[in-house]
Amino acid sequence: MRYLLILGSLFCIFNSLYPDIKVPSIFSSGMVLQRNQVNPIWGWSDSNTEINISFAGDFYSTVASQEGYWKINLLPKPANALGQVMVIQSADESISIDNVLFGEVWLCSGQSNMQWSLLNSFNSDLELPSANYPQIRILSIPHFGSQEPQNDFEGHWQAVRPESAKQFSAIGYYFGKTLHKSLNVPIGLIDNSWGGSTCEAWIPLDVLGSLEAGRSYIKQFEKVMNDFDPDQAAYEYEQKINSWRTHLKMAREKGLPEPRKPWKKANPFTGQHRPANLYNGVLHPIIGYGIKGVIWYQGEGNVKRAFDYRDIFPKMIETWRKQWGQGDFPFYWVQIADYLDESMYPPEVSLFAELRESQTLTLNRLGNVGQAVIIDLGEGRDIHPRNKKGVADRLARIALARDYDFDIAYKNPSYASMEIKDSFILLDFNDIGEQLYSLDSNELKGFTVCGVDEVFVNAQAGIINGSKIKVWADGINDPVAVRYAWANNPICNLYGQTGSTLLPLTPFRTDSFTLKSEMID
Repeated sequence: MRYLLILGSLFCIFNSLYPDIKVPSIFSSGMVLQRNQVNPIWGWSDSNTEINISFAGDFYSTVASQEGYWKINLLPKPANALGQVMVIQSADESISIDNVLFGEVWLCSGQSNMQWSLLNSFNSDLELPSANYPQIRILSIPHFGSQEPQNDFEGHWQAVRPESAKQFSAIGYYFGKTLHKSLNVPIGLIDNSWGGSTCEAWIPLDVLGSLEAGRSYIKQFEKVMNDFDPDQAAYEYEQKINSWRTHLKMAREKGLPEPRKPWKKANPFTGQHRPANLYNGVLHPIIGYGIKGVIWYQGEGNVKRAFDYRDIFPKMIETWRKQWGQGDFPFYWVQIADYLDESMYPPEVSLFAELRESQTLTLNRLGNVGQAVIIDLGEGRDIHPRNKKGVADRLARIALARDYDFDIAYKNPSYASMEIKDSFILLDFNDIGEQLYSLDSNELKGFTVCGVDEVFVNAQAGIINGSKIKVWADGINDPVAVRYAWANNPICNLYGQTGSTLLPLTPFRTDSFTLKSEMID
């Protein structure tokens, strides 16, 4: 009898530690729900508990499963500017979620260029004082890498104010601001980006393992984890810090530029490179939340596997859509920017060019996707170009045109076909707008051409009738193929023009030659 009393007491104590109803942090005061579509609300309670929700004039009821999980689908509602209260109740407890709006909800994801804060972007000193938008709500998911799917995180929704906006994604902020001013509806922005992340980390392990490229990466990363010694890593970092402090002191004494503080080597077990870590840690907790779509900026972390990206990236998008259960929602990405030294001559290998090609190829593999080309917005000296507003504007163009029926230019010109004529090649393009336009100079830059030897040389080019490009080079009498902006940081200047809008030509190659990087072991 005494044993049963002890067990009963422990059971009561255990139950008292947990609320009768719990919802994940994605459902918190100030949230924005996606207008005009069903919005799932879910949480946990004691098994078989009746759960009731009262919200926006409607009443909903369900019963938690034996495991304590419950979900209710809210009816579609139009956008609203006046915050409403959602009450979630059981027989013994009630949760109130205040100031809930309906509007447009976008997920902002990727690596450091999406994570890059408004504070550290160009002209933040002008932007932040006016960053007062109570109907733009932002939420950041903290970094947590895991092999086990997570169901929650620590965080809450905030209205855009100077203090809340300064550490938020600059691209997300500018994108949301443009949508808010254009649509005049509330905007919800969820940022779960993680600097330095690889695409493989955003995909479930079983899905990644279904691809040959995925299996190769999994095997490669297993070796990384086996070789990792945390004590040795800590010792090496301490040595680097000590050396840095010495050089920092010397630099300050002599008035020289200060050395950059060394990076601490990430733990591969919990970091942003391990397969599935980010899918489980920062995506899984929000899967199913009602969204309009995704904006994505990632790829730099995959340049060493640029060819594989053409399979990995679309598989990631397909998987997210499948897991979300919301159909083929819009997915718009940024093609990685120009970076490193400018190329005066055609390079034998350009991993950045190959990665851009893999991104572009995804346009033809999936529906309801879009690409913002920013080959003109990068900084050769820094992989993190600070002009985030320019990037966000090009993403916003896609969303406003495709999802909100604005009559604005949004498609980057792209290669369509070629015709070999004697000693030159004539190129046709899609989506040029009103005409092709060369910026800064009448001389077209960025074109290369090759003969049957597949050795590319700098080419001359000219615009024909505003829509075609003629390409040729001295010494190439029988041209075979053309490339444009095919370099890490190409010198190029061709745009499509529509009124006052210029959108850069998408980097391309007309050939299907085996790339040199594919032959590198």
